[in-house]
Amino acid sequence: MTGKASTKALNFLSRLRIPEGPKAGELMKLAPFQKRFVRGALADGVNVAVLSIGRGNAKTALSAGVALGAVMGKWDAQPRREILIAARTRDQARIAFDFVVGFIRGLAEAEQEQFTVRRSPRLEIEFEGDGGGHVIRAIAADGKTALGSAPTLVLMDERGHWAKDQGDALEHALLSGMGKRGGRALIISTSAADDAHPFSVWLDQDQPGVYRQEHRPAPGLPADDIASLKEANPGAEFGIGSNLEWLQGQARRAIARGGSTLTSFRLYNRNERVSAETRDVLLTVDEWLSCEVDALPPRQGGVVIGIDLGGSASMTAAAFYWPVTGRVEARGWFPSQPGLLDRGQADGVGSRYSEMSERGELTTLGAATVPVAAWLGEILRHVEGEQITALVADRYKQAELGEAMDRAGVRCPIVWRGMGFRDGGEDLERFRRAVFDGKVLSAPSLLLRSAFADAVCLRDPANNLKLAKARSLGRIDAAAATVLAVAEGARVTARPARAGGGLAWL
Repeated sequence: MTGKASTKALNFLSRLRIPEGPKAGELMKLAPFQKRFVRGALADGVNVAVLSIGRGNAKTALSAGVALGAVMGKWDAQPRREILIAARTRDQARIAFDFVVGFIRGLAEAEQEQFTVRRSPRLEIEFEGDGGGHVIRAIAADGKTALGSAPTLVLMDERGHWAKDQGDALEHALLSGMGKRGGRALIISTSAADDAHPFSVWLDQDQPGVYRQEHRPAPGLPADDIASLKEANPGAEFGIGSNLEWLQGQARRAIARGGSTLTSFRLYNRNERVSAETRDVLLTVDEWLSCEVDALPPRQGGVVIGIDLGGSASMTAAAFYWPVTGRVEARGWFPSQPGLLDRGQADGVGSRYSEMSERGELTTLGAATVPVAAWLGEILRHVEGEQITALVADRYKQAELGEAMDRAGVRCPIVWRGMGFRDGGEDLERFRRAVFDGKVLSAPSLLLRSAFADAVCLRDPANNLKLAKARSLGRIDAAAATVLAVAEGARVTARPARAGGGLAWL
C-alpha cells in the first residue's frame, strides 16, 4: 500500500495549480529531484524524510502540496488526520500555510467548499470531507505548543535555522507525538551552519526509517562555479526558482563584496555549511580559502612554531610558520582512546577526524592523554634540520610545558603568550593582517578549515579580542597554534636588523 502512496501523491500534486510567481495558475510540473523526494518520503518503511537544498527551489511549496494531499486523505485513510507545519517563527510557518491555502484556491469549487481557513487565534485549516475533523495547523518553534498532539504528518520548515534549545524541544515533541499514529515527518531546510547541528546530523547519520536527500556541493569551490551552483539548485534547469544566469551574477557580486554577503550566499544559495555569523568569526570561509594554494612556497629562513597543548578530550596541535615565504603547516594529535571515529561522533563531526588522519594531518599519540615530552619530540622531528626562530606557547600551561621541554631537550628561544584580551588581541590582529596581506599560505588542510570554522572572537568593552570556540565541542587548537606562530613571525620580521660593529674606546 505504501508503494502506491507515492504514485497517488505524485498524481495529486500534478493536478495542483501554482498559486504565485511568474507561472501562477499553471499546473505543477515536478522536476526529477522533486519526484525523487516524494518517492523517498512515502516509501515503505520510511517515517522521516530529510531534504537539504538551496533557497528558492520550491521545497516549501512541494511540502505544502504533500500536506494538502495528506489532510485530504489521498493516500492515508486514517480518521481525524492532523498535519502540523512547524517553523522557527509563526511568520515563517505562515509561508507554508499560505502555500496550502493557495493550492486550495486552485481546486475545483466543490472541493474548496470542504475547507475552512482560520487565521485567528491560530493558523488552521479544517477539511470537512471524508468524515470531517481533519486539520492542518501551523505552529512556531516552542515545544510546548506540540505537546499532546498526535500528527499523521509533520512538516518542519527550515529546520537548519531553528533556535537550538526551542528547536530541539519542538522536534522531540513532534516526533514523539507522531509515533502514536505511525505518522511521517518531512524535515526540509537549506544547510545548517555546521556539522553539529541536529539537521546536519539527520543528513550525515544513516538511520533506519530515514530517507535523506542532500543537494550540497563539495566545499572549497569558487562561489560562481556553475557546476556546483547546479548541484545546489537543481530546480534552476527546470524553471523553478532562480535561473543559473542570475545565480552566477549574484555569486560574482557576492565575491566582489566579500564578508557577510559572500558568506550568506554560500549558506543560502549554494547550500554550504558555513556560519552566517560574520561579526565575531576569526576568518570567514572564503578568507581562509584564499590562503590555500596548490603549490606551497619552500621552507626558507627560520621557522616559528606555535603549540597548543590540550587535555584528554581536547586536540593538541602545532603550527609551523616560515615568515620569509609565508608557508604554514599544521598538525594535530589526539590520544588513542577513544578512537578517531568514536571521538568524531561524540564531537558531532562524523568521520572528519578519520579523514584528517588519512590526509596525514591528524595522528594519535598516547592512550588517555597526549604525552607532552613525546609530543614535543614529534614536533621537533617535523622540522629537523630547520633553523627554529622561536617556539611560542600559551603561558597558562607554562609549568607543565617547561618541564616537558627540559625532558625533551628543547634548545631554542621560548616565547610565552597569554590567550586573553591583552596578548590575544595583538596576536589576532597581527594574524588577520598577515592573512589579508597574503603572507599566510597553506596547502588545502581539512584540519585548519575545521578549526577556523569553529573559531570566533570575543570582544571586551574596549573592543579588544580574544579567541574562543563557536560551539562547546569545537576543536580550535590548530587555529590557536597558527595564530601564535603567525603573530610571532610578524613580530620577528618587523624588528629591524641589527647593524654590525661595536663600541670603540679611545
